[in-house]
Amino acid sequence: MNGPEIHVEFDPELALFVPNTRRRGATRLATDGVSTLGHVIESVGVPLTEVGALVVDGHEVPTAHIPKDGESVHVRAVERPQRVPGAPLRFLLDVHLGTLARRLRLLGVDTAYESTDIGDPALAARSATERRVMLSRDRGLLRRRELWVGAFVYSTRPDAQLRDVLDRFRPELRPWTRCTACNGLLKEATKEEVADQLESGTQRTYDVFAQCTECGRAYWKGAHHEQLVAIVEDALSMRTQDG
Repeated sequence: MNGPEIHVEFDPELALFVPNTRRRGATRLATDGVSTLGHVIESVGVPLTEVGALVVDGHEVPTAHIPKDGESVHVRAVERPQRVPGAPLRFLLDVHLGTLARRLRLLGVDTAYESTDIGDPALAARSATERRVMLSRDRGLLRRRELWVGAFVYSTRPDAQLRDVLDRFRPELRPWTRCTACNGLLKEATKEEVADQLESGTQRTYDVFAQCTECGRAYWKGAHHEQLVAIVEDALSMRTQDG
């Protein structure tokens, strides 16, 4: 680009996406005079899914704004909690976020997950068709225009990923109501109904069971239950703190 020059300042939250030479204060960017401000921002490396308001010389403008020479642009991070059009709030996660998917399902959040790499076009199409928020660390995927809504997952650690998603979207939590394997809803089940899935020791020790209405998987308060309880309690405490 070698047309009009603009001065751009990014919110600190967006520093992850901005090259080191452009992270401090405002930076000059040359444009071609025809590309939109949204395109210019993406060309720097910032996904528009992470951008909130765009303020040019003190006035908010749309991403379709064509920058003019000398304009000062403030690129703000997306507001939290982020409001998503329509209801209910549902998510779609790519192949790299399996642990996060299981934890969201544990909390009763409607979470679709692709355990194999079906490709960016198919993921974006599913996001649009089912109106699901696409969660990913793939910036290329998040730049696809057909996405319903997208969001970058900032951390590589599942506990931090979960807290970030809960903070950003504030989904309704209904712990222990979804199958962590397939996202189906759970129902109470008798020991007899799930007996074919139980080892003899489990049959002797436990009496309370649930079963997925979709895949039939049985659930009970087994050896890892305390770890799951800790995840649920931490998520619920976040909601209490949020008021």
